[in-house]
Amino acid sequence: MAKLNENYLNIKQSYLFSEIAKRVNDFCDANPDKKVIRLGIGDVTLPLGSLVIDALHKAVDEMSKAETFKGYGPEQGYDFLRNSIKEYYKRNGVEVDLDEIFVSDGAKSDTGNITDMFSTDNVVLVPDPVYPVYVDTNIMNGRKIIYMDGTAENGFLPMPDDSVKADIIYLCSPNNPTGAVYNKEQLKAWVDYANKNDAIILFDSAYECFVAEPGLPRSIFSIEGAKTCCVEFCSLSKTAGFTGTRCGYTVVPKAIVKKTSDGRELSLNHMWNRRQTTKFNGVPYIIQRGAAAVFTEEGMDEAKAMINTYRKNAKLISDTMDELGVKYTGGINSPYIWFECPFGMYSWDFFDKMLNEIQVVGTLGAGFGKNGDNYFRLTSFNNYENTKEAMERFKTLFK
Repeated sequence: MAKLNENYLNIKQSYLFSEIAKRVNDFCDANPDKKVIRLGIGDVTLPLGSLVIDALHKAVDEMSKAETFKGYGPEQGYDFLRNSIKEYYKRNGVEVDLDEIFVSDGAKSDTGNITDMFSTDNVVLVPDPVYPVYVDTNIMNGRKIIYMDGTAENGFLPMPDDSVKADIIYLCSPNNPTGAVYNKEQLKAWVDYANKNDAIILFDSAYECFVAEPGLPRSIFSIEGAKTCCVEFCSLSKTAGFTGTRCGYTVVPKAIVKKTSDGRELSLNHMWNRRQTTKFNGVPYIIQRGAAAVFTEEGMDEAKAMINTYRKNAKLISDTMDELGVKYTGGINSPYIWFECPFGMYSWDFFDKMLNEIQVVGTLGAGFGKNGDNYFRLTSFNNYENTKEAMERFKTLFK
């Protein structure tokens, strides 16, 4: 008899955003005359930049001719894109080798798939609140998970505790869902903790493009010692609007080498390369050409203009919270605004209140962990007009 992976019994039966979508769809079906404004799921709304579109069209044309047609590509990504990513890191003051860069279909996939590299008896440390993928993928594999509290008292930026021993640590900065950002001193403390405990940090940097304040790190590799203990996951989803086009990249340093139980050495970089060549056929050539256009000078200008639009929305939401005296984090170096639910409400109750009374959709904090029970997340990814209308509606809750 075929046996199924019973660890799936230990995860929630519905993914957070699927449950939110169901509730919103049910409301819309029952109230077709009411306009719902969505400031919930972190999906972008602006179209791809013109440079990206031109590159995609050109690549499509190449596929129509035998002399320029591309079939299977390198699982690690084409060198033209990997070199562009390498140069992007260099412009941000970080050196990475070409063979440390792996192009993927997004950070979400890789933060889950990287678990293939680790034994199930590793102890995994995650923040709470936390992006659910980190937790669910490890529960699926049967690993023990311990939590570190992210609270208003520590700015939703938990720090290492020498009394806690972990093998794998998930960090996300700028953070999803809280919008909080670690500074260099804080990340140095995490890197030192990982090296001291022979642990590995899985660093989700999907929102690095939103870092606006000078001095805040955009890559874990700007921290001394990180290359011996950190893997970094990045994405073009928020940088350039690739949520539907799907392209990201992961940097796995060659310096991460661990001993096996019998004393042999294993390189995480070589293992990840072996995993990708076995289980992944690479990102389509057409998409990679579009991604490469992002990293040109003109492409980055277009991407920055897009990000600035979302920053304008984030400021509008933040200003509204300031006006109403609502406590929040995020909104400056992040597209997310994480705020304390008004009226002492729990987040699911506040979600229903927002939906039913003002037809604005956000994301309940409870979906990110117990420390999110009384918190709520709004995103800046809608257009300015809708964001402005949503905030005017939001103010009516306080009258």
